[in-house]
Amino acid sequence: MSRRGLFLAPFDVLADPRLVAEVAGEAEEAGWDGVFLWDHLLYADPVTAISDPWTCCAAIAVRTSRIRFGPMVTPLTRRRPQVLARQAAALDQLSDGRLVLGFGLGDDGGVGELSRFGEELEPRVRAARLDEGLELLRRLLSGAEVDHDGTHFTARGVQFLPTATRPGGIPFWIGGRWPNAAPLRRAARHEGAFVISVPEPVGLAQVRETVAAARAEGLAGFDVVVDLPVGEDPQPWAAAGATWVLTRLGPYDLDLAEVRRVVRAGPG
Repeated sequence: MSRRGLFLAPFDVLADPRLVAEVAGEAEEAGWDGVFLWDHLLYADPVTAISDPWTCCAAIAVRTSRIRFGPMVTPLTRRRPQVLARQAAALDQLSDGRLVLGFGLGDDGGVGELSRFGEELEPRVRAARLDEGLELLRRLLSGAEVDHDGTHFTARGVQFLPTATRPGGIPFWIGGRWPNAAPLRRAARHEGAFVISVPEPVGLAQVRETVAAARAEGLAGFDVVVDLPVGEDPQPWAAAGATWVLTRLGPYDLDLAEVRRVVRAGPG
């Protein structure tokens, strides 16, 4: 059975953690299973105001008691894994184990989201940083002592406590654009794939085959996540193998009344 969530851009009228938390509370009351937030520093016109998704996640954690939530997706290459590990463990503790972490390469987005801050632009280098960062983050969240002296990151003889709240740790969903296979193979080493821009449900067969071929345990316990515009029928996607179907709200011309109408109507 597929779960239903909201894919919410904390932009413009929603660029306020207090309001995002209110909307998440309404989503929980209406029967949605999750609220996931875009993670951007800059975005294309006409977006002007942008809120920090991690602060919004903390507000959601306090305001709700059941739904899953998290950033979707965070470009790990512009983060320090050790700082993110502390933030993630605290959010998971605050929410009693409801956090999901979405990660991806990110890109310059036509607005200089990486280049304006001097971030790495070469995709292969970012991919290597992402893979190493994911491994280090996982180890830091485990509570074990970590000794890591890698190409991109260092952590020498450190132990981070408290650990994640839930057994097995915080799920990692890896984002990537269809039909690129590399993000799916990366996702296969974790707990889920957030597949962007799949044109129709039949495309999920290729997604599932690629992931299953890269996992010894096949698709057992693995989430396949897609996002759809408001009004698109989620059932064909669920039937094709999506375990989460998210309804996209944003990024442009967000209207608070319309957002609340969609949220309060529930997942259907």
